[in-house]
Amino acid sequence: MPSPAAPLLMRLLACSASAAVRAGAYVREVMRSGELGIVIKGHNDLQTQADRGAQRLITANLRAAFPGLTVIGEEEEDPAAAPLGPDEIVEPLDEVLQQCHRCPEKVQNVRPEDLTVWVDPLDGTSEFADNLLDNVTVLIGVALEGQAVAGVVYQPYYRYLTDPSQAGRLVWGLDGLGIFGMGSDSRRPLPTGRVVVTTRSHDSDTVTAAVTACGPTQTLRVGGCGHKVLLLLERRAHVYIFASAGCKKWDTCAPEALLRAAGGRLTDIFGRQLRYDPGVERPNNRGVLAAMRVEDHQRCVEAIPEDVRQKLQGPKQS
Repeated sequence: MPSPAAPLLMRLLACSASAAVRAGAYVREVMRSGELGIVIKGHNDLQTQADRGAQRLITANLRAAFPGLTVIGEEEEDPAAAPLGPDEIVEPLDEVLQQCHRCPEKVQNVRPEDLTVWVDPLDGTSEFADNLLDNVTVLIGVALEGQAVAGVVYQPYYRYLTDPSQAGRLVWGLDGLGIFGMGSDSRRPLPTGRVVVTTRSHDSDTVTAAVTACGPTQTLRVGGCGHKVLLLLERRAHVYIFASAGCKKWDTCAPEALLRAAGGRLTDIFGRQLRYDPGVERPNNRGVLAAMRVEDHQRCVEAIPEDVRQKLQGPKQS
């Protein structure tokens, strides 16, 4: 267990990282079994046994390690769920704890009541069901007083086609500390032109209009908010645009935290910061716009057509 002297936020990140890896292993187990247990929650909104089991692993581990912590998951909680077995309880990841001495001063003394954890146990469920496995991520985001500050993104199928024995990648970050796990991917030059990444399965007139207005030389259509933001962090795309209300807080908290830690930006399409307080509306009603470079982000905010802005006014709270 981590030393009680370690900052709370670093201990939480370390436990979240281990829980995400364990949940990712469970996701792979479900896929290997062939018993996905698909439930249709709504239009273009699926749930599988992998979603349900992965969320249980994450939320139960975090609540056991941090009593009183607010943890909000995408899937409905099962009050009859079995307690974690010995092989399901995770230990904090040493890789994270080794960075405790570099924890930014402004977050060294946060209290559990200041934090909200947002969990998407399987981001890209539609892609998981369609066997587009490289689109799938496990997301755990941490908000401090309503702002995304720390995040964990685990890709259970990273490089699974080229090296199945080494499949999986963990990326984590903390605003003010940096981002870890990207390796050389984060150091490649950006492609020429303007590459925009957007939704594969939730297209609409407003999404198309917003993407077109930003003048892409190439448009990538992939699944999962986590996967899209990783493409920004890998410098394979300049901007992520989703001018629709389909994205939720558990989709964006961890990716936004990673972008902030890397110097990027994620907001609604008006350029306004998203809030992650416990009582906030779950949908990001005013869409999502993200970029690694602030100038790319601002340029696209200014390019969003007025009719798209009008359609996405929605409730006051993003």
